[in-house]
Amino acid sequence: MVEKIRKVVFPVAGLGSRFLPATKSVPKEMLPVVDRPLIDYAVEEARKAGVEHFVFVTGRGKGAIEDYFDHAFELETTLSERNKEAALKALSTTQLSHGSASFVRQQKPLGLGHAIWCARDIIGDEPFAVILPDELVLHEQGCLAQMVDAWHSHGGNVVAVAEVPDDQVGQYGIVAPGKDDGRIVEVKGLVEKPAVKDAPSRLALTGRYILSPSVFDELKKGAIGAGGEIQLTDAMASTIGSVPFHAVRFDGARFDCGDKAGYLAANIAYALQRDDIGPKLVDLIPQLKDFVLKEC
Repeated sequence: MVEKIRKVVFPVAGLGSRFLPATKSVPKEMLPVVDRPLIDYAVEEARKAGVEHFVFVTGRGKGAIEDYFDHAFELETTLSERNKEAALKALSTTQLSHGSASFVRQQKPLGLGHAIWCARDIIGDEPFAVILPDELVLHEQGCLAQMVDAWHSHGGNVVAVAEVPDDQVGQYGIVAPGKDDGRIVEVKGLVEKPAVKDAPSRLALTGRYILSPSVFDELKKGAIGAGGEIQLTDAMASTIGSVPFHAVRFDGARFDCGDKAGYLAANIAYALQRDDIGPKLVDLIPQLKDFVLKEC
């Protein structure tokens, strides 16, 4: 019996079109929040949850992600020669241990479900996690670690959810809830990007999943869902009844960094947490009022 979640999948093949022109030459997952790229925060969250193997589902133009988690010998040598100890320490956290990272290509943009399917041979027959890097959760323990706690208690599939307003329901997979103790919610059904009038709740999937390998049996069917893509939500919904399925209302501040306003808010929030930046930013924020709603 598998007693821990050892592997995580990061679907990082997307074009990042909402952040053009910046993402013309830079993967969206490499956009910085303060001084670390989005993907680095996702890997850190997985590490806190005890994950040992990191699977990146990439596409063309994503080589910078693989390079980021490798040794940069020339840079490290130069920093060492110049006694830049703080900079060297910062770099050390970006290196994954030998053999702990796998990279696989998603050759066609066929949806999130297809991206997860591309990792099937690396995952094998064991439960695994999925983290969407453009969703950040600011919390000391981390969102995935909270979900692992729930998985130990309930098994099966576990997803992270948050309440969203009516005007955002159509942007997410939405949970049809069953028993609800205020933190853990039984999942009776899932609907991908429903109209508000058809939504079974306002509980939205927020880019964190722990999945039974049985989801691959559904994904291999290649069923086309919303947006003409192979939807992970549809595959997960097909497992309801065959494996336990629960949602977790997690602790922490969530930032949708696929949205420009959410991305900017994350930069401010994460900077305010830093002793070296936070006090300076607090002093600077009042000055920003001079720019609000004024024409340039």
